[in-house]
Amino acid sequence: MKKFLITAAAVAAFAAPAIAADLPARTYTKAPPPMTPPQAIYNWTGFYIGGHVGGAFGSDNSLTGSDGRFLGGVQGGADYQFANNWVVGIEAQYSWLANGNTSVAFPGGSVVTGNDRGLGSVTGRLGYAWGPALLYAKGGYAFRDNSLGVTDGAGTPLAFATTGNRDDGYTVGAGLEYMFAPNWSAKVEYQYYNFGNTTCAAGSPVDLVGTRFRNDEHTVKAGLNYRFGWGGATASQY
Repeated sequence: MKKFLITAAAVAAFAAPAIAADLPARTYTKAPPPMTPPQAIYNWTGFYIGGHVGGAFGSDNSLTGSDGRFLGGVQGGADYQFANNWVVGIEAQYSWLANGNTSVAFPGGSVVTGNDRGLGSVTGRLGYAWGPALLYAKGGYAFRDNSLGVTDGAGTPLAFATTGNRDDGYTVGAGLEYMFAPNWSAKVEYQYYNFGNTTCAAGSPVDLVGTRFRNDEHTVKAGLNYRFGWGGATASQY
């Protein structure tokens, strides 16, 4: 029995290298790259520029009335995402207005003419993001490119005086923005502009004295932004 075991061990020792030589070479497998959480690509931190189109509507007691007018413009700003889902930012925006000329004739023969050429704003933004969507509110300073004149029925300019500020005011709004591709986002937005009231004072034609116009605009816009990121996902998203 002892002799048999010694013989078997010797055979195994000589056979092992031959069997190993017949085995195929081990295939090298590269380790898979670490997975990036899907939400990491939706980082709202960075600068952006873009454009928008939409419509503007005045109040019933404004000089322009409630008829809709087309607008188109540009915007730019910067956002910072913090605490996982909150986004704070600042934005500058300007919109050119079409069909901005408005004329109102009064019983005494005076004609008040206004021309609203554009609306601008510098606002802060605060929003809540979940994945590619951002719901936000905004508010801040507003200005407009506007002129006002008075003529008689024949079109001759008349002297007039007004009180109130019609070019500077405030704006508030809200919107929804969606990041549909790397560096690209689309938005829909409502924005309200208020420039106070304009009242025709003494020194104006008699039929205008005491007449007051409200200076405000309701706007609805759809826009597109190109975003310049600040370096990828935020650490809090991992």
